[in-house]
Amino acid sequence: MSDRLRPGDPARLGGYEVLDRLGDGGMGSVFLARSPQGRLVAVKVVRADLSHDEEFRGRFRSEVNRARQVPPFCTAEVLDADPDHDPPYLVVEYVDGPSLAEVIRQQGPLGAARLHSIAVGVATALTAIHGAGVIHRDLKPANVLVAPGGIKVIDFGIARAFEATSQHTRTNQMVGTVSYMAPERFDTASGRPTGPAADIFAWGALVAYAATGRSPFGGDSATATAMRILTQPPDLTGLGGPLRELVSRALEKDPAARPTARELLDGLLTAAPPVGAGGPAQLLGATPPRSTSPVAGGDERGAGSVPPGLTTGGGAGSRRRGWFTALGATAAVIAVLVPAFMFGPQLLRGQSKPNLAGSTPSGSPATSGPAATASTPASGKPSASPSTSVDPTGAMLAGQRRFLLHVVEIDRDLSLPSHGELEVGDGTGKDALFVLEPVGVDYMIKSVNPEIAHRPCLGVKLDSEGNKSLVGADCRPTKATVFAISRDGKDDKGRPSYAIISEEYGPVQWSPTKREIFVEFLGDAPLITTFSMVDRGAV
Repeated sequence: MSDRLRPGDPARLGGYEVLDRLGDGGMGSVFLARSPQGRLVAVKVVRADLSHDEEFRGRFRSEVNRARQVPPFCTAEVLDADPDHDPPYLVVEYVDGPSLAEVIRQQGPLGAARLHSIAVGVATALTAIHGAGVIHRDLKPANVLVAPGGIKVIDFGIARAFEATSQHTRTNQMVGTVSYMAPERFDTASGRPTGPAADIFAWGALVAYAATGRSPFGGDSATATAMRILTQPPDLTGLGGPLRELVSRALEKDPAARPTARELLDGLLTAAPPVGAGGPAQLLGATPPRSTSPVAGGDERGAGSVPPGLTTGGGAGSRRRGWFTALGATAAVIAVLVPAFMFGPQLLRGQSKPNLAGSTPSGSPATSGPAATASTPASGKPSASPSTSVDPTGAMLAGQRRFLLHVVEIDRDLSLPSHGELEVGDGTGKDALFVLEPVGVDYMIKSVNPEIAHRPCLGVKLDSEGNKSLVGADCRPTKATVFAISRDGKDDKGRPSYAIISEEYGPVQWSPTKREIFVEFLGDAPLITTFSMVDRGAV
């Protein structure tokens, strides 16, 4: 028995023999195990408070199935999962090799040939991941393993199941490594910024880090780094040659201006190859001499130093997919919790950044996003009446203007009468007026109907059969009253439209059969209902 296993750790998980504890993360614990066929694997065990959450199990199952569609040639392969086991677990390939974060920490910035190899390998992985309809969400040097035959990208594909149901991500916090977060991750207008373009931004920051040993937006604090990502160009000093132009394009503030993963890969393969930096082994990203030190600080990658008595033909490594944010951090590059209010609506008001996620496509006039909101006075409170030059959509998102909540697909409006049950109507009367109250990067949706002052905010109500509806609720930020508002095109009047999503319960949808608004566990179901905000004047 390994001296790193603890009392109470499982001896077996399904058909897998547990050999050692590799680390702990936000979602649970990671164990080294042996499969019935004798293969070493990494097994991620879900933490106790999620084990009996049926919604989590459903999301877990759905996202594992999606992650399995990603070709494994440059990613960590998902081998097995049992969401119905107590506790649920995930089995991933055990990859032999240190993380890119460890390589840079031990050896310093990469030379030209090796850097180009890493850039190509990660772009190839992103092409495969995005081609399978998956978004990584947490690409960083700790999630890139330098294996003997090339690089492997880990920690993708199933974190959404965890994030959507876990209280680990609270309404006033964000999880992630700030240095690799795209600007839209901090933009309140985009709600849940998880598009493929965010992975491209992370690729640019990762390659710049590998070339220079520092973040291109490095600040003295997480908040300072976030501000630089939002407002400053990247510092690419020390990065030259063909990569500099591609990295610069990948780090554009506007997601629409960034290349796709396929375009990145094409650009890398057609660029002049780097010269003067070693032979084929380096071009393949060969593994440097591995550190013999044990996993520091509870390695979460799903792989690490092999316990005494076990051999794998090499060093430390890991394998897994990227929507569990629990396998993938080293002591030097850690996922940080940053209070969202530091870069939420208050931070973004008054910033001039018209093309972040949530803004209109390039070439269109900007009609939304916090960039267009009025500047915040020294008191920290928004102006009661924005100037005439302020975009009303941005002011509505900042909680400064009233609006009708228009259901785009049926051309009707929501209302909250005095009895507290949400209705769909023609948008007339005091029942139909709402304002947004920002809560970190999310919102409470508040009625201005004076007759419902005791429960004016929309909240999710569960009945005895598990059906979820929207009703009037107390205006306290809870899992039932806080919603993400995610940009999703335009309505027939050209106004920005949004998906409204409860991180705990799912998206707000319209039922054509029951002719009512309800909240649906999304899973693999399509998002069929969007909302636009029809301006009705200052609060």
